Amino acid sequence: MKKMTNNVIDTYNAVTGSIVAVMSYILGEHWILFVAYLALNVADQFTGWMGAKMEGKVSSRIGWRGVMKKLGYWIMIMVAFGSSAVFIEIGKVIGVDLGITTLLGWFVLASLLINEIRSIVENFVEAGYNVPKALTKGLEVADKVVNKDQEEE
Repeated sequence: MKKMTNNVIDTYNAVTGSIVAVMSYILGEHWILFVAYLALNVADQFTGWMGAKMEGKVSSRIGWRGVMKKLGYWIMIMVAFGSSAVFIEIGKVIGVDLGITTLLGWFVLASLLINEIRSIVENFVEAGYNVPKALTKGLEVADKVVNKDQEEE
């Protein structure tokens, strides 16, 4: 029995380690942020469907629109990080450090993470759940900080 338990644990560790290694290779050292965003995409889609189901307003057309919107957000993330990689390369060619442009991708990801969480919270509110004010107000504050206009300075 102990040998079987060890085999299961060893297999789990090997599979988990392999997944982490592949994700780190593809998405970089902060891969967990992208996985978290994907998990929030799924949670938002589910809570949106759940709210629509509770109201008797389930629509495959609206659901498909939501999926397409999320795919668009992923393209937006790729464009933000991809363009910063291009700018960094151009900077190397012209002798200017443009590493700061990496922030573009991180701000886009942060903004989309906040929007996804806010959407999930809104879905819960619309479905009749009692959502703590601290959560809704905290998300408002986070959104204002991340999406702060440059003109305010």
